[in-house]
Amino acid sequence: MAELAVNVDHIATIREARGGIEPDPVAGAVIAELAGAVGIVCHLREDRRHINDRDLRLLREVVKTKLDLEMAATPEIIRIALDTLPDLVTIVPERREELTTEGGLDVAARVEFYADLVEQMHEKDIEVSFFIEPDHRQIDAALQAGADIVELHTGHYANARTPHEVRYELEKLATAASYAHTNGLRVTAGHGLNYINVTPIVRIPQIVEVSIGHAIIARAVFVGLDRAVREMCALVRHGTTS
Repeated sequence: MAELAVNVDHIATIREARGGIEPDPVAGAVIAELAGAVGIVCHLREDRRHINDRDLRLLREVVKTKLDLEMAATPEIIRIALDTLPDLVTIVPERREELTTEGGLDVAARVEFYADLVEQMHEKDIEVSFFIEPDHRQIDAALQAGADIVELHTGHYANARTPHEVRYELEKLATAASYAHTNGLRVTAGHGLNYINVTPIVRIPQIVEVSIGHAIIARAVFVGLDRAVREMCALVRHGTTS
């Protein structure tokens, strides 16, 4: 059975749209945990477009389940991670001009660099996940770098428009999840998942957790955050909101 980690970035995005102090992603994280989330995810980007340093500091203080810091492997953010001590870091690619993370990290291109990063994090008892495409080459690279977890990028699946495309992308994810699990990695998934498309993903037995943000915050506009998280938790765990 899969579990749900809630990404609170989009609460901060709404706050930053007015440059004010509300809504507060830290308060959102508390509500999400009480509603059943097993982890809180935030992405501290170099440009601080949503989550900021204050948010991360307070999230580390209040999160009771698991704090997953999504981050680019830059010197500044690495230093902040080592100072803040999240439970988990998820290494993602990052481009300033993108609206959101657009694809998986190319771990294979810099295995030695990422292996050194993993060692630094492990010295502080921080687990490491790599956000990658469902590709055996990247899984092998993550293994070589010493990762604990791989998070499979589900964006291509989420954006598929025809039944054939959906089946093709789902099969790729299932094959990659099985391969990673067989080789000793824990497997999670995320990007573009919502109340309609999440069920086939969580039916892949090797995927133990999904990370979802935008869809939950969008639904929370209409039904409130507590209900939005509870409904997604039910879908992820049991395939139904009832």
